[in-house]
Amino acid sequence: MSKLSQPPQPSKPPRRTFMKVLVTGADGFIGSHLTEALLKEGYQVRALAQYNSFNYWGWLEDIKPTDKLEVVTGDVRDPNYCREICKDIDVVYHLAALIAIPYSYVAPDSYVDTNVKGTLNICQAARDCGVKRIMVTSTSEVYGTARYVPIDEKHPLQPQSPYSASKIGADAIAMSFYNAFKLPITIVRPFNTYGPRQSARAVIPTIISQIAGGMKEIKLGDLTPTRDFNYVEDTCRGFIELAKCDQAMGETVNIGSNYEISIKDTLDLIKDIMHSDVRFFTDEQRIRPENSEVFRLWCDNSKIRELTGFEPKYSIREGLERTVEWFTKPENLGKYKPGLYNV
Repeated sequence: MSKLSQPPQPSKPPRRTFMKVLVTGADGFIGSHLTEALLKEGYQVRALAQYNSFNYWGWLEDIKPTDKLEVVTGDVRDPNYCREICKDIDVVYHLAALIAIPYSYVAPDSYVDTNVKGTLNICQAARDCGVKRIMVTSTSEVYGTARYVPIDEKHPLQPQSPYSASKIGADAIAMSFYNAFKLPITIVRPFNTYGPRQSARAVIPTIISQIAGGMKEIKLGDLTPTRDFNYVEDTCRGFIELAKCDQAMGETVNIGSNYEISIKDTLDLIKDIMHSDVRFFTDEQRIRPENSEVFRLWCDNSKIRELTGFEPKYSIREGLERTVEWFTKPENLGKYKPGLYNV
């Protein structure tokens, strides 16, 4: 049979090229969820967990192993190591950071070393390795107490804690690499993200874990501040959409819900979801220094909406219901210490 008379061969399915990404801080709260979200979208993920002698991968331990996930352990404070893990990477999601505000009062040097120097190391490594996009994680804490609401990206920065000061410095280092070297950076500025796996140093896990632990009186700090809470899956979607957006290069972009709620109203909503009559009292060690408390945060998310079409999927009640469901499972609650104050 001639070549021309051969029956047609079945066509091969189109081969998808998977972009390879690096997630620093992948063992943490947002980082582990972002790793999962990227894997679901088909990316090859190199996930950095903090090095320790137990080879413990933090919240990555909860993620099902797959050939698209490569877990590495190390430290962003080491520039040589940062260069190694940035090799053959298309996109870096830089989330590795010290984030607990109370701990920054007693160990500020550590925050400069990890948050500022670590960001410098990642930016330099990404430049050396020809990384195509770098998403540097900021925080709404850099805005301090709102001077106007909702807070857009032009709002003044106010370093009201050593933590927020270190993140302001990290953002400035990253943006300097865009201005000086055209490194394709986006500063991603999430407002108050919450959800499964969050540290009990944050207010929502503090409330839920204490109620789930059977306490009738729970310890809290100031209930008057307001926050713009964003469910973690929405935050991760925002990261991924911004990485796809060329117009976001060289920009700082908020991720938030454009919804403001007080800590007191959040407590009442959680009590309603959990059918609890728990009482609260003020624990003085949870009160920030007077000029350090950020009393109002409310996100203007119009910029990310205009750039990517992003809209939050979860309302505050829907997100809290999912968070409560996760925390009240014994295997999850057992990883927390509800009776101890976690700085």
